[in-house]
Amino acid sequence: MDQLCIVTTGGTIDKIYFDDKSDYQIGEPQIGRILDELGVAFRYSVIPIIRKDSLHITASDRELIRAAIAAQDAQHVLVTHGTDSMVETAKVLATIPNKTIVLTGALNPARFRGSDAEFNIGTAVGAVQSLPAGVYIAMNGRIWDPAKVRKNVEANRFEAL
Repeated sequence: MDQLCIVTTGGTIDKIYFDDKSDYQIGEPQIGRILDELGVAFRYSVIPIIRKDSLHITASDRELIRAAIAAQDAQHVLVTHGTDSMVETAKVLATIPNKTIVLTGALNPARFRGSDAEFNIGTAVGAVQSLPAGVYIAMNGRIWDPAKVRKNVEANRFEAL
């Protein structure tokens, strides 16, 4: 892997909490800060495409994400994405040939203590370097085929169909 291309789309991983507004908003992408703090031994670039909760990602947003990834020279792409519609986006990205694409996110914001963000990013970084071309989801310590996984909202985890 010469350089890892990271595409950010928002989602819980990048959410920040505003006390004065009593709600979450999507802030700056957190993955670069996380990778720098962990002292990774590879080069990467971060390309922010959109900044949305994945429940608000539209078909045209997914096409924008697909086109942006397809236009990259990089063969290895990590996508940070909200968990609620990650599977739908992964299915759209499956139309891109000859790239290893891994989507990941977090069930709790990366800025929160105890967030699963670092663990999921670490899993995704390992997966994107070692898997053959295709599209995968890295969540809850597992690598999933997007056609065979769903988010269980009640249990707040990904599980096999």
